[in-house]
Amino acid sequence: MSETGSLPATPPGATANSPWRMPRKAWWQILKRVYVMIGFHELGLLSAGLAFYTFLAITPLIAATVMIYGLVGDPETVQRQMQKIVEVVPADAATLIEEQLLQIVNTSGGVTGLALVIALFFAIYGGMRAANGMISALNIINEEHETRNIIKVSMRAAGLTLAAILIALTGILSGGVFAWLQTQTSVYLGGATQTLFKLITWTAAIALGSAGFALIMRYGPDRRPAKWKWLSPGSLLATLLWIAISFGFSLYVAYISDYNATYGSLSAIVVFLMWLFLSAYGVLVGALLNAEIERQIQCDTTIGPDLPPGERGARLADVIDDVVPTTDSLEKRRARRAARARRRADKAEETERAE
Repeated sequence: MSETGSLPATPPGATANSPWRMPRKAWWQILKRVYVMIGFHELGLLSAGLAFYTFLAITPLIAATVMIYGLVGDPETVQRQMQKIVEVVPADAATLIEEQLLQIVNTSGGVTGLALVIALFFAIYGGMRAANGMISALNIINEEHETRNIIKVSMRAAGLTLAAILIALTGILSGGVFAWLQTQTSVYLGGATQTLFKLITWTAAIALGSAGFALIMRYGPDRRPAKWKWLSPGSLLATLLWIAISFGFSLYVAYISDYNATYGSLSAIVVFLMWLFLSAYGVLVGALLNAEIERQIQCDTTIGPDLPPGERGARLADVIDDVVPTTDSLEKRRARRAARARRRADKAEETERAE
């Protein structure tokens, strides 16, 4: 209790201005809540649904990546470079991805002009399934009600899908550049540089993955976007969990479990879906960590000028000592309309002053 006897004590780390400056007690409270909220939000069911939508979207996403790459380079080159990326995933999942990749490369080689634009449009549209599933899951984790209309949600999903494709392309191009540098420097500077460039490659991959997950966590849910620094712990955790899950599940499938004996000809699909499920689980755990960090903090974690609780446009950012001033979706719409009205009034006032 505080000195007044009516207000609860300030939780540890509540006044920190960065997630990395919170004390150990704050992190312990956050991790305990993450453990509890995993069950409360049914993260297993959310991950299963997201894995299914991603399974439906994976071929269109690969197709869009190959076609966009084909605008500036040779699609067969992306095939060779993506084969190095799929080495991280379980062998059965890699086989499915490579088969789809070969089919897409063979069929998209002769697609040009307007046909390419149409094919690319439908590929991105097909890939939006995963983005829509992620938006729904992030709304649940951030305890937000979806108030955007179908056009805004579709545009947001399309933007996130295109951003994911561009991040994948950046990763492919970067991987090719680092592989070339590793080969060239090993010839002139010796084998020691190979280890250095492997470390640089993994560092760049983790940074790129974290940036991609942070982008999704920032613009996916229906809320005022959070500042990048408050998204960094969860996005970094999501990246590390994805890498650990991919390697760990690959070893599990190869040396411990026998999916072929249990599922027969369906084993490749089952392994692929299980890998997608575990990957989605890791990403959502990262998003949940960010949500619980935001619940712990009293300062405004959203973009723009600092606002008092109740006006921040994000439920968890508005939580102060477990009191949520703005929770109802109708109130959120009213607050959004009021903010737009204030902006229009400010612009009108500036115009009058200028005249």
